[in-house]
Amino acid sequence: MSENEVYPGQTVPRGFGQIPREEALGQSGLSLLKRMIAGEYPAPAMSQRMNFVLAEVGEGTCVFRGMPGERHLNPMGAVHGGWAATILDSALGCCVHSTLAQGEGYGTVEFKVNLIRPITPQTGEVEARGVVINRGRTIAVSEAKLVDRNGKVLAFGTETCAIYPIGK
Repeated sequence: MSENEVYPGQTVPRGFGQIPREEALGQSGLSLLKRMIAGEYPAPAMSQRMNFVLAEVGEGTCVFRGMPGERHLNPMGAVHGGWAATILDSALGCCVHSTLAQGEGYGTVEFKVNLIRPITPQTGEVEARGVVINRGRTIAVSEAKLVDRNGKVLAFGTETCAIYPIGK
């Protein structure tokens, strides 16, 4: 595995790291996420450990793609539910992030995940699609589905996020 590989066939050009706070605060959420996908910023460090990346983003929507692996297994040999929850939380939060204006931030207030089907390393690449259901001034609600390559739903989640002003 190369140092920029997230999973087989998926690499990130700028490696893994953090976006400088000043740059993150100086643009809208949608602009920031689009620039991440374009490779102008590094992918979050957790992407490498969790084997998933932000693949698509639009106003109020986003898609993460990932591939569960051996390092995500629970003692029973299935992918730990926390892996599904993490990729769903990322989709649920980033679709809200895509609605933020410059100077706005958000934080998860609560989220719920329903694990519907078992996930194993043989499941292959999966996709988490998030969409904002309602975006108010201070609260946003989103939902996301985690599906396999055949479109079967593996897990489903909802999230409530607080929206607040942030300063430099």
